[in-house]
Amino acid sequence: MSWKQTKAAPFFVGYLNKVPKPLVAFLGVFSLCFVAGLGLAAFALSTTQNDPGSGTFQWGNRFEQTGLLELRPYPVFRIPADGDTPAHTYMLAGQGKRGVFEQAEANREMPVTLRGVPVNRGDLTMIQVGQVAPAMDDAPGFTPSEPISLGRWKLTGEICDGKCYAGAMRPGRGLAHKACADLCLTGGIPPVFVSSGPVEGRNFFLLAGKDGQLLGEAIDPLLALYIEVEGEVEQLDDLMVFKADLLTARVLK
Repeated sequence: MSWKQTKAAPFFVGYLNKVPKPLVAFLGVFSLCFVAGLGLAAFALSTTQNDPGSGTFQWGNRFEQTGLLELRPYPVFRIPADGDTPAHTYMLAGQGKRGVFEQAEANREMPVTLRGVPVNRGDLTMIQVGQVAPAMDDAPGFTPSEPISLGRWKLTGEICDGKCYAGAMRPGRGLAHKACADLCLTGGIPPVFVSSGPVEGRNFFLLAGKDGQLLGEAIDPLLALYIEVEGEVEQLDDLMVFKADLLTARVLK
């Protein structure tokens, strides 16, 4: 078999400082197709990713309220109802990947004025605590309501750290975030259970053990996975608490 060139092929010679016209056209078409291909690939990849959510720090909405600190079993801040505004219970976190157990223990069930920055995602709000100080002497006292049991539930969803999922990190869930969530929970930030189905219209739950105790390392094998678990749900003002029986937990995927 033989090959014979029937037409002068374009050939670039650097020292001539001139690119043949056929090569210019080829490079132009190739460049356009390459850039368009990168754009399409980026679009295709982005559409397969989970929505990172709208959570974020509310830097322009500094938090300052007077109320009580409690441990249930993680630190929460409870403020009384005011007129038509119902009572609220907020989860709390410290700076960075730290909790606020020390401040909560030192001021437990005492009237305090708490200052911080809200981290908010939908109806999940966590306060990054900046300062805790004893309340003024004339601050009105109040007795927080007891939790209301909503019965035993089997929920499916994911265990996350409450601060990142609320908006400190995006995305704040999934295997890509597992290492960060592990550090946050080890540092004392409250875990939350993000349910795929609502209970009384809420999908976010402060997570506790079945007897209301801290979970510690027991949740490590289940962290950032899609699981099914049973437990009792309690309503603490506007905050839902899920007392999970981890012995019933099952990894779904």
